[in-house]
Amino acid sequence: MKYLVLLAVLVIAYMVWRNNRLEDRRRDAPPPPRRPGAPQEMVRCASCGLHLPQSDALPGPAGQFYCCKEHRLRAGG
Repeated sequence: MKYLVLLAVLVIAYMVWRNNRLEDRRRDAPPPPRRPGAPQEMVRCASCGLHLPQSDALPGPAGQFYCCKEHRLRAGG
C-alpha cells in the first residue's frame, strides 16, 4: 500500500514539474508580430515643412496644418 501512495506522489510531482516546464516555454516564446494599423494621411506643417499624421496636426487658417501651437500662432491662426 505504501508503494502505491509513493508511486502516486511521484506521478503527481512529475506532472506538476512537466506542466511548469511547458508554461515556461510558452512565456519565453516571442509574441506574435503586430499588424500595422491603417495608413494615415500625412500633412505638411505650413511653417517648418515637417510631415506628420493629420490626426496629430493642428488645423489653421485656409486649410493649412501646423505641427505645434507656436507655429500656428506665428502664422496668425
